[in-house]
Amino acid sequence: MPDFLSDRFLLTTDTAVELYRVAKTQPIVDVHNHLVPADIAENRTWETITGLWLDDDHYKWRAMRLAGVDESLITGDADPADRFSAWAATLPRLIGNPLYVWTHLELRRVFGITETLGPATADYVYAKANEQLGEWPAQRMLNHFGVEFVATTDSPIDDLAHHGLHRASGAAPTMAPTFRPDAAHSLLNDPERWNAWVDALAAVEDTTIDDLDSLVSALRSAHGRFRAAGCRASDHGLAAVPNQPRDTEAADGVVRRARWGEPISEAEADLVLLEVLHVTAELAVQHDLVMQLHLGPLRNVSPTLFTRVGPDAGADVMGDRPQAEGLARFLGELDAAGSLPRLVLYNLNPSDNELFVTMAGAFGRGGSESHVQWGPPWWFNDHEEGMRRQLDVLAQIGQLAGFIGMLTDSRSILSMTRHELFRRVLCAKIGDQVEAGLFPADMHHLGELVADICCANAKRFFGLS
Repeated sequence: MPDFLSDRFLLTTDTAVELYRVAKTQPIVDVHNHLVPADIAENRTWETITGLWLDDDHYKWRAMRLAGVDESLITGDADPADRFSAWAATLPRLIGNPLYVWTHLELRRVFGITETLGPATADYVYAKANEQLGEWPAQRMLNHFGVEFVATTDSPIDDLAHHGLHRASGAAPTMAPTFRPDAAHSLLNDPERWNAWVDALAAVEDTTIDDLDSLVSALRSAHGRFRAAGCRASDHGLAAVPNQPRDTEAADGVVRRARWGEPISEAEADLVLLEVLHVTAELAVQHDLVMQLHLGPLRNVSPTLFTRVGPDAGADVMGDRPQAEGLARFLGELDAAGSLPRLVLYNLNPSDNELFVTMAGAFGRGGSESHVQWGPPWWFNDHEEGMRRQLDVLAQIGQLAGFIGMLTDSRSILSMTRHELFRRVLCAKIGDQVEAGLFPADMHHLGELVADICCANAKRFFGLS
């Protein structure tokens, strides 16, 4: 029987093994995650592995709820050792779930713990990991994984002080903010929260916001602060791009009414959404940045969890709204206006895989390799089979050679092991094609292909030196 997570796991051919020797030496460029900038800038250390693993990870929270674990042991204030034991008891139920492999890879790659985690080993693993945590501050952990660049996800109301602190320190890895202005439209269904966010934006930009022009002006000003802090991209998380024309005058009326606290419908909020998207796209072209669209989630479907825990609690699901026409209209309008930036499309529903790769292919252009990208497998697709599907569809309908590789989309520094899993799947995929006689066994060419997908393509696409 093969050993669990042996050096050859997932690498079922000699070609894959040889290619992985190239893949594992490539630096990590993580172009989308939800790491906390303060943790990196202040080089945080964690007191317990519970804090490192469970405090912010809605993937684990969701799995524990499915196992019937009480919420006090998931997001509550129970003793950290008890919370860890609850996670350890959940893990044996997760055979086949990526969390099972991720968890054990993290224990091995950082703490050297090779024991299988479960109820019988929980106390031992907890103690052995905790006694090492003081040796693993945030920056050392990232450097241990070979991380060269991390792009955090940040609101325009953030002052970016920790980004400035980290940049001034010269410490590795490089950290840059990503401009995510979703709240400018997504909170409009709650006028009180939206107005509080707009007031915060006005304060940080030292301005007054009372209409669409002043809102857009404040967002432009915030975008300038982000660029000065090294920002390379904007990011937008949407259920779908609305399939309707832009109407700036109507959007202005929505913003004015919202500032007076009047209720705003979803259709009216979409008018503001389109303004934000168009302005951000124009700024991306103007300043040679990337735009990212994460499309497809249905957010916060459990009112109970939203009330008790808040957003990002593990109660988001895969949506099934139509994506093609609204996205095609938006990209087409940008293309016609000469304001189509380098753009990455992410879909949450795998039934949209072929749609997204063909949409990206429709906007190719000379002088810009893979100008519109179908992005890495995201969220409910970042498991082994989702990665294989992504690579298969991209190779057959798009162009595998231009792919920007993997990202973590995570709130945990330990999640950098997801890059290892992706690289193994990538090398296994190419190795299978060589063994089947579908790719030539040109190891120089294939090694360059693997190195590009693992790192170099992302560096070029996001303009990283």
